[in-house]
Order: sequence, then C-alpha cells, then structure tokens
Amino acid sequence: MKLKFLVFSILLLSASVGHAQRISQVGKPLDYVSTLVGTQSTYFLSSGNTYPAIAVPWGMNFWSPQTGKMGDGWMYTYTAEKIRGIKQTHQPSPWMNDYGQFSIMAMVGNKTFDQEKRASYFSHKAEVAKPHYYSVYLADYDTKVEVTPTSRAAYFRFTFPQTEEAYVLLDAFDKGSYVEVLPQENKIIGYSTKNSGGVPSNFKNYFVLEFNKPFKDISTFADSVLEDGRYSVKAEHVGALIGFSVKGKDDPLLMKVASSFISNEQAERNLKEIGDKTFEMVKSEAESIWNKELGKIEVRGGTIDQLRTFYSCLYRSLLFPRTFYEYNENGDIVHYSPYNGQVLPGYMFTDTGFWDTFRCLFPFLNLMYPEMSLKMQDGLANAYREGGWLPEWASPGYRNVMVGNNSASVVADAWIKGVRSKDIEILYEAVVKGSKNAGPLPAVGRAGAEYYNELGYVPYDVNINENAARTLEYAYDDFAIYQLAKAIGKGKDDLQFYKDRSFNYKKLFDPATGLMRGKNKDGSFQSPFNPFKWGDAFTEGNSWHYSWSVFQDFAGLAKLMGGNKAMENKLDSVFILPPIFDDSYYGFPIHEIREMQIVNMGQYAHGNQPIQHMAYLYNYVGAPWKSQFWVRETMDRMYSPNPDGYCGDEDNGQTSAWYVFSALGFYPVTPAVDEYVIGSPLFDEVKLHLSNGKTIEIRSVNNNAENRYIKDLTLNGKSYSKNYLKHSELIKGAKLNFTMDNKPNTKRGIQSSDFPYSLSTHD
Repeated sequence: MKLKFLVFSILLLSASVGHAQRISQVGKPLDYVSTLVGTQSTYFLSSGNTYPAIAVPWGMNFWSPQTGKMGDGWMYTYTAEKIRGIKQTHQPSPWMNDYGQFSIMAMVGNKTFDQEKRASYFSHKAEVAKPHYYSVYLADYDTKVEVTPTSRAAYFRFTFPQTEEAYVLLDAFDKGSYVEVLPQENKIIGYSTKNSGGVPSNFKNYFVLEFNKPFKDISTFADSVLEDGRYSVKAEHVGALIGFSVKGKDDPLLMKVASSFISNEQAERNLKEIGDKTFEMVKSEAESIWNKELGKIEVRGGTIDQLRTFYSCLYRSLLFPRTFYEYNENGDIVHYSPYNGQVLPGYMFTDTGFWDTFRCLFPFLNLMYPEMSLKMQDGLANAYREGGWLPEWASPGYRNVMVGNNSASVVADAWIKGVRSKDIEILYEAVVKGSKNAGPLPAVGRAGAEYYNELGYVPYDVNINENAARTLEYAYDDFAIYQLAKAIGKGKDDLQFYKDRSFNYKKLFDPATGLMRGKNKDGSFQSPFNPFKWGDAFTEGNSWHYSWSVFQDFAGLAKLMGGNKAMENKLDSVFILPPIFDDSYYGFPIHEIREMQIVNMGQYAHGNQPIQHMAYLYNYVGAPWKSQFWVRETMDRMYSPNPDGYCGDEDNGQTSAWYVFSALGFYPVTPAVDEYVIGSPLFDEVKLHLSNGKTIEIRSVNNNAENRYIKDLTLNGKSYSKNYLKHSELIKGAKLNFTMDNKPNTKRGIQSSDFPYSLSTHD
C-alpha cells in the first residue's frame, strides 16, 4: 500500500511540474483581478510601487486604503499593519506623489484626528480588494468599511457595532484646506489644495459628503486643535469629525462623496453619478463596467496564475491616463485647466509620463480602445492650446521629470493606427514646436535643443544631464514626426528634415565598444567610458540598456554593429553578462539597479522601460526563436499575481501593457509604425473584440511552459513566415493559428523579407 501511494505521489508531482492545469473557461474576467499586485514595495525596492486603486476605467477620482502617513507617496504598503483611512487619490506613482487628496476614517469611541491615534489594525484575511469594491475590517473599532466607485464619486458603507460614539473623520490634508459642516443637510463641503506641483495658483479639489443619518455631534479641527460645535474652518490643515448614533450592525451608515476641480456646485453635480442608487446598485454598475472593458479580451487555456496575472495587468492598463474633465449643468464637457487655471470646454486627461507609456500603453489603447485614445488626443490638443506645449509628464499639469519628447510618438502612433483626431493640424504644430525648441522646463520640449539642432546630438560636456538618452529619444521622436508628416501629407521639406534627423542615433555609436556612448561638443567620445555606469549620459540605465533605443532602424543598428550575427551576439551578451553596475553617478544603488541585480537575468533590466522591447529584437536579425525564448522567460519569471508581482515600477500601465501584449503573442516595438513584432503567445485561445466590431482570434496548439517556440504560424489560413503582423490587417479581423514546440524552428523567419520595419531598409 505504501509503495502504491509513493508511485501515485510521484506521478502526481511529475504531472504538475511544467504542466499546470489550464483553465478552459474564464467567466467574468473581473474575478481574476487583484488590485494588490505590486503593493509589496518600498522606496528602496519596487515590486510595482502600486496601490489598490478603487476606480472605474480611466476614472477622474480613485480611492485607496491609506497605510502611510499623510503626504507619503507610499500610501498603501502590503506589509503594513494599520490603516489610517480611505483616501481619495489622484496619484500616478509614489515618485510623483498626489494632489487634491483627502481621507475618510471610521472610528468608535475615539474622538481624535491624530493620524497615529486613529489608525486601526487590519488583516488581509479580512480585506477584499477589487477594482469595483473594497472592504476592510477595522479591528480596533469592530467596524467594516466598504467603498464602491463611479468616475467622480464614491459610495461608502460603514457597519458599526451598536454605539452612541460612531465617528467619521474627514481629513482635508495640509497646504491649505477648508471644511464646512451643514447639519441640516447631513452634508460636509470643502476643498483640499494639497499637491506636489504642476498646478496653477488657484488649484482646489472641491468635495461634498452626504450621509443618510443625522449628525449627533460635530467637531472640526484646524492645525492640530480640535474644537466641538465649530461648523466652518479654513486653515493650513483642517478636517471634520462627525458623531453618529448607530443601533447595530443591521443599521449601516451610508455616505456618498464626490469632488470637482471646478467648484463646490460642480462637486454636487458630480454627486448625481450616484443619485438615488443604492450601494449595491453602484457596486453592480462598477462591476459591469469593468467586466465589459476587461472582457474585450477573452483568454482561455492558461494556468490560474497566468489568468490572474493577465487580467490584473489589463486592469492596470485601463487606469491611466486619468480623466480630468467633468460635465456642466448643460451636460457639456468642461475641464479645469491644469495649464492656465481656467475652466474651459473639451476633454482633458492627465497622470501619465510619456517616457514610460509611449512604448506600449498608448499603442495598446490605439488597438483595443481607440474611442478612448481619440478623447486623449483631443485632450492633448487642449493642453497645447492652454499651456503652449505638449506635456511629457502630466500630473496634473507640466512636471519636470524624465527625458525625451515622446509626445510626438503618442500623437503619431494614434494617427497611424487610425485614431483620427479633428485637431491633427494643431497637434502637428505642437510636435514640430516641441522638436525644435527647449521648453519652459527641461522636461518640456527638448532640453539641449540648440545643440541637437546644430550638431545632431546633445553633447556630454555642456552640463545637460542624461544627454545620450536624450539624443537617442529625440532621433526616434523625429522619426515619429516624419511618419506623421507622411501620413497627413506634409511637404517634402518637412519629410526630408525629419527623416534625416531620424538617423542621428548613428552619431553616438562607438565602433570600439559596439555600444552607444556620450559624445563631447568637439566630436570626441566621452572618456573614461564604463558601459555599466548607470545615469550620467543615460536615464535610469546604462549603455547596455540604451544602446537598443533605435526603435526606428534596427537594420541600421545591426549594420553599425557589424551585421546581423554581430547584433545577435550583442543581444545574447545582455543576458550572459553578470549584473554588475557602477552607481557612482547617483552615489548609491537606486532601486532600478537593485531590481536588475536580483532577478538573475544578467544586464536585462525589465523593471525599467528603456530595455523592455529588447527581447523582441532577435526578430530583426533572423533569430526569432531567441525572442520567443526570452519573451516567455520574462513573462514567466518577472510577473505574478502576488503582491510582489512586478520586477520594478509598474508605471501607469506600461509594464502591465507589456505583459498583456506579450501574452497575446506580439508587441509594438516601434510605435508610429503599422506593425507588431511577434513573440510567444501564452494562452491556448484569445479573442480580441475590436471597437469596429471585428475580432482577432489567436489560437495556439501544443502550448505549455516548455513549448514556447513557434513551429508554424498561419494567418487567415495561409502559412505565414514573417516576424511581424500589420496593424492595418489585424483590425479587419484576423485568425492567427500558432503551432508551438519545445525546440526552435531555425528555418522560420530568417529571410530579410521576414524582418520587421527598419527605416534603412523599408522606407
């Protein structure tokens, strides 16, 4: 009997290794989403640097449980033991921090506003964290708090024990705030001005809170002084503490809350998103919205962890850029302008950094959600009209962070993928202006534009930091403008100008090392040169990472490196080299360095954006099976549905959209080109339900953890050898059938005619 049991156990174990059960039917995709993925992060090591955003897709306001101190960018940390409140947040990342925030906390018998004294122990065992619904048990108060969102409002439900001392605290944060209690209406109104920059001087987030019970007692606090019976207060840091009589757990306290960047009257108007609906109705509607948007991609035939990772990443891909517009009394679309402080008509979006998201988040929206992308393009045109420049990092207005002029890519890719903004001429004017001029901030327009215009590169020795990274990104951005100029019929002078500048990447290629290197104003290369040095000439990376930032012309890069085989060997080296680094530019290992070092993939730093496309580049040199191997390796090793599920900052949907695209089996290596480069599909079956009513069906036969190589591919029933797919063909409706194998097919995709677009060979 023991022998039989041993044999059975061995068979069971062998069946589970590499062949985990594959889920054949998904049902509701929202059931697979965890908002806690990436929340096990710190300042020194990021596993996503996310927070559990309670929101609808692209909502104006998000909500999040708050474990961190007031003003701390790390508002929610998975390893924390106490919750200080539920915060309305507009934070895109802890590094950018928040604006217009305020917090709600429930307490029993603890009449305090102090953020340390009010905090309650909680456990993930008594927490439900979903996009459309969050609940948590506050152990110190025997109280359950629930919240469900709309775009501009939210519904709270507090389940207190029987008590005469149930309290709800509103903390309007510091830097100038105001509250007024209206007991005859069971309401609190006010505003918060808390922000981290990028706002005009008249910035306010106006809020209104409406309760279903009369107020038993009222207190407000101002700058650390709590006073009973005071209904209105304006100071540096204010809030309100409202007491209620509760009969017990069958007598929930309900609170509706909304806010506006325009006025208190508009906040009241936004509260109508809830109106007379019950808590359960609002929750059900938010659930339906998420299932509709997530359900545009149906997947089946993956493991449970792959499905959870996929839909959790898809959720993150649909949060940013955030809506920043509202509907006025006539139902017209209006917005408070974070660029000039006026209330103006039209769309506005914010909270995204194009340095991150031009790579695949915006191309993903152009493929699957073009109607949202169109609104975002209109919002960009408004940003240019109101501020004079396109933003590169908006939160909510211009922020001075990161490099490049990648708004050009965001505009060009949308147009080339069929998103037809009525404002394309104003957008073209904007990208041309941004390409030739330094802006009001180093991160707006092009820092070093005068040097780039004259020399074709930003010199290393003219006190402009990260100059090589800027040069490489400017050259690609010039290519994006060239593509847009062609597509909208601009004259030959514009075409030739931007085409010529697209080759400026060559000016930084160092034949001695076969890598990109900073160059001095006199034409000599920087010296000394350490290709493992982070920062300095590069942005959050080193030369091994940024040498592949030639999105527009990998054929040209291969030629510089000595041919396709030489570039293939160079690509291999990224994974073979040890994860050594020189952190002398920063003076300590920044978190991106540590994230590369600890994952055991050599110099491949998937936790940061500059190299995320690199695994796909074997397709350009006739070794597509190596892309298939490394793309699948990255999906398998760098992502999970757990709180430490990312290998670096998630960054407003970019790192999530990489997984979503890669799981489908293709990726937009070169935005502003009508192509996706093929990788290794993860699921047995995928259906993409496009906005035009067409469907892309992707099937993979013999797909499992070992069978990551493409043995054969048919497109619409015909054998297909190319290493890329055309966007313009896919959106007509397409059927892709992959046959997968555990060994490479070294005869497929090896002809130059199979290679994806490169400016040198295809234009």
